[in-house]
Amino acid sequence: MIELINITKKFENFTAVDSLNLTIKSGEIFGFLGPNGAGKTTTVKMIAGIMYPDNGEIKVNGIDVSKSHILAKKKIAYIPDEPFVYPNLTAYEFLKFIGDIYSIEKDKQINSISYLLEYFDLKDYANELLSSYSHGMKQKLLIASSLLREPEIILFDEPTVGLDPKSVKKFKEIIQSQTKKGVSIFMCTHILDMAEKLCDRVGIIHKGKLIACGDMSQLKKTTDKNSNLEEIFLNLTSL
Repeated sequence: MIELINITKKFENFTAVDSLNLTIKSGEIFGFLGPNGAGKTTTVKMIAGIMYPDNGEIKVNGIDVSKSHILAKKKIAYIPDEPFVYPNLTAYEFLKFIGDIYSIEKDKQINSISYLLEYFDLKDYANELLSSYSHGMKQKLLIASSLLREPEIILFDEPTVGLDPKSVKKFKEIIQSQTKKGVSIFMCTHILDMAEKLCDRVGIIHKGKLIACGDMSQLKKTTDKNSNLEEIFLNLTSL
């Protein structure tokens, strides 16, 4: 579903992502880990088509993101770590706006928006301006807007920042239910315990290079077989 083929991205003399190769399967939850400044967000933004690699190819469901970016973006939902919403819209208006942009049928919009507002505990705030929303509420609204359009790929950059425990639990339930429909999840996170329990595979990037990738049994082969993901991560990124 996602192919990164020898991707490199530089900012002047700094190489943010260095010859990165990755393949994410349909219905897979892939955790992308790394220290601050390792290249995670740059990678996610390139997959989303917000920026383009200097070298290499990125394909989503066989579509080259650089050459057919609009077609590729129709298949992708991107949730950044700093949620952006239009402050002078209400939550209902924002979701309807997203539904209209992606040409979702009116009846489906009405039913889906009502369900999503209820599910994310936003129904009582549906007609309040988004300028009054907390970070966590905006994050939940963005996740709701992504589910509304039923993408094939969802990209998360630190998805649980600002979410309360109940919302984190719902987030986990949501992405697991999405993968059962064949949706691919690409998730950057610093919460290693969640990544270990939730992700099918994990990739670790350090100084722009992918230094490990696999499921937990494969990652354990890189260090002590009894190590958890936190210990593996700290061991590999300390080199």
